[in-house]
Amino acid sequence: MKPLLIALSSFALIMAGCSKKAPVASTPKAPDTTPVAAARPSNNSRPATRSTTSAPPQVARTSSPRTMPQQVRNTLNQELAKLQDALFDFDKSTIRPDATTALKDDVGVIRDILAAYPSQKLLIEGHADERGSEEYNLALGDRRAQSVKDFLISMGIPTNQLTLISYGKDRPVCSDATEACWQRNRRANIVAAQ
Repeated sequence: MKPLLIALSSFALIMAGCSKKAPVASTPKAPDTTPVAAARPSNNSRPATRSTTSAPPQVARTSSPRTMPQQVRNTLNQELAKLQDALFDFDKSTIRPDATTALKDDVGVIRDILAAYPSQKLLIEGHADERGSEEYNLALGDRRAQSVKDFLISMGIPTNQLTLISYGKDRPVCSDATEACWQRNRRANIVAAQ
């Protein structure tokens, strides 16, 4: 009987000790959070270090926002809309003489845009006419966009501000089944990257 009484007493003490530890473990969490929140307004030396450490990311976010205000984006898009599309021959991705002239004319505008918006990237979209398979036209549009990018880089436009996308035949500007319409769809154009 004595060993049973000792075992029950030991068990009761262990349980009593465990039940006291649980509230103690949850109690420190509240004081850790509360003093930091209360200390920030009082500018104590320790919390001041914490707020100083966390202040630069907030300052950086406000000084160089990741999202452009809508009015500024509208102005940028109006400038980009003035650019001429580079047109391509059927089944080709080489830049023709008229596309070279158009792109040379566009370079000055592009330089001005990138100088005014140094964190902005420009998206070169490659397009194809409706003839051919979806896969083929996506690859062709990609080659056309790459040709324009290479040309712009050769004219001094920073490569890190240029990105590419191919829409193939998915975004035509004209839907007539004529050579004049197909020519307008075989293009690369430049827009603001989101």
